[in-house]
Amino acid sequence: MPIDATQAYDDDNIFARILRGEIPSRKVYEDEHALAFHDINPQAPVHILVIPKGRYVSWDDFSAHAPVEEIAGFVRAVGHVAREQGLVAPGYRLLANAGSDSGQEVPHLHVHIFGGRGLGPMLVR
Repeated sequence: MPIDATQAYDDDNIFARILRGEIPSRKVYEDEHALAFHDINPQAPVHILVIPKGRYVSWDDFSAHAPVEEIAGFVRAVGHVAREQGLVAPGYRLLANAGSDSGQEVPHLHVHIFGGRGLGPMLVR
């Protein structure tokens, strides 16, 4: 069910539970600011989620409230994962849904990294 990107953070969302170690994940990267892991329902040969460790519902919430070090650390984590997965040269797609119109389902900021094949147009026309 899509969420409202302005809603309060839900400490029981699936990504918060993954961060607390209550739900396992296939981790590919972790540092003090971010955690990256394989999506359980991949939409491309490479489909990795990168989440900040802080309590942020959406990109807007994150950019307005996170300290600059956390923002920089999260952005660097996304780039690190793309490089580590060998996606830079052939190319990859980043997707961050925010709010109900985008179809955001988990009320914790997350960036999808897609790659491993040609991905076609960004939106169906």
